Amino acid sequence: MDKVAIVEETPKQKKGMSLKWKWALGSAFGVFLIFIAFSYLLVVAFSNQLLSDEKSEVRQSLRLVDRRLENLSEEELIPSTIDAALRPQGRVDEIGNDTGFSSLVRPDFKISVYNLNEAKVYPVDDQEIEVLHTNKLTVTKEFVNERQILVGRVPLFNKNGDLMGTVIIENHLTGFNNLFRHIFVIIMITIMLGLIFIALWGYWLAEYLLRPVESIREVVNAMQLDPQSQKRIESQGRRSDELTDLAGLVNQTLDRMQRFILAQHRFVEDVSHELRTPVAIVKGHMDLLNRWGKDDPKVLEESIAASLTEMTRMQGLVQEMLDLTRADQVELSFKEGNTDVKQLVTTVFNNFKMIHEDFLFMLDDDLKEATIVNMSRDHLEQILIILSDNAVKYSRERKEIHYSVARVASQVQIAVQDFGEGISQEDADHVFDRFYRVDKARSRKQGGNGLGLSIAQKLIEGYGGTIVLESAVGHGSVFRITLPIKSS
Repeated sequence: MDKVAIVEETPKQKKGMSLKWKWALGSAFGVFLIFIAFSYLLVVAFSNQLLSDEKSEVRQSLRLVDRRLENLSEEELIPSTIDAALRPQGRVDEIGNDTGFSSLVRPDFKISVYNLNEAKVYPVDDQEIEVLHTNKLTVTKEFVNERQILVGRVPLFNKNGDLMGTVIIENHLTGFNNLFRHIFVIIMITIMLGLIFIALWGYWLAEYLLRPVESIREVVNAMQLDPQSQKRIESQGRRSDELTDLAGLVNQTLDRMQRFILAQHRFVEDVSHELRTPVAIVKGHMDLLNRWGKDDPKVLEESIAASLTEMTRMQGLVQEMLDLTRADQVELSFKEGNTDVKQLVTTVFNNFKMIHEDFLFMLDDDLKEATIVNMSRDHLEQILIILSDNAVKYSRERKEIHYSVARVASQVQIAVQDFGEGISQEDADHVFDRFYRVDKARSRKQGGNGLGLSIAQKLIEGYGGTIVLESAVGHGSVFRITLPIKSS
């Protein structure tokens, strides 16, 4: 029978973004949010510290100016006098170590002096900020011309302790703003480079981790084109994760599926072959009767008998196929059982002695007491009947069947031996295959459809036991069953 691969066309769907790119972009976006939050917290903490340092410098500068102008009188608050008082005094090395004076000469610092009338006396230029006379030193953040600056104010007293004005220092934060502009640029460049690196790293990592998925896709596509394709998901080295486990599970599923497909092909071929002959025979007899045979009692009787025989054969075939289907579902249908092997073997032995009087049946029972196995009685009886039927069927000159049962440690062994035709080692390796028959022509004459031994093996293995065949051509065969004894 030619194998025809049927490929169902699936509706084409618009291909979206691949999982690798989703993973890469998602990772990049997640890292971006984390980095932004971290950078924000870091910048806020850093800026607060720098701003605190700037305020400290403004306070130091206000104290220095206040000390240098405190000996002046109100009449001396003129630009020349104030400028002379604010000039550095002492040696050059002392001036360099004077942090207060170093802040006074900073380009972003501006010192202003106001009298009691809020008139600006130093330096002589336009007034830009509000004077706001105060009785203590203060430093505040204010907006001037839409720019945020630090404004420090301190009351100015004369040598008699009388208030004569206010000193104001403006810190325009030029260095502070420049520093943070550089930090912002560095952060933006770092973010862009980081996003690119994280995206590429995420894409590579996703591609590496999702290799089993890509292999699964390729294997599934190959299976759609050819259900018997031997392509499988390749092993990913020493990786051991969920996707690797999934790949292994898919490989196992594909192997089982192909075994089922192959079994289905063999099933269809063998069953069609088996049914073709009985159907043709029945049809021939029915045609014969329809033409003239119904008027001849002898022909009528022969045709009905032959038809019934063939129908019985077909009925047996269907029943065995149903039994085999149940055996394939062994994990679902098996239940707890308490079967006495000694009693059941004796029962089967006696039954076959009764129905096959021309055969010699012998039983070698070494069990001293009841021996219980965890197996359905019906299943074990079915197995023994299958083996006994085979033994009777293939016995020729020496019509003798031997049964033996014995206990070995925690297991019980059952043997069914015949002295018939025997089979070769090559055929012995396949006798448990579904529908396999050593000689199909001879088997059809003897009956059977090559299903019995396959059923027996599946039932025994389903209960944790084993069955083996020992055979030699011309000397007969012996089937040995081993089952675990149920602990009490």
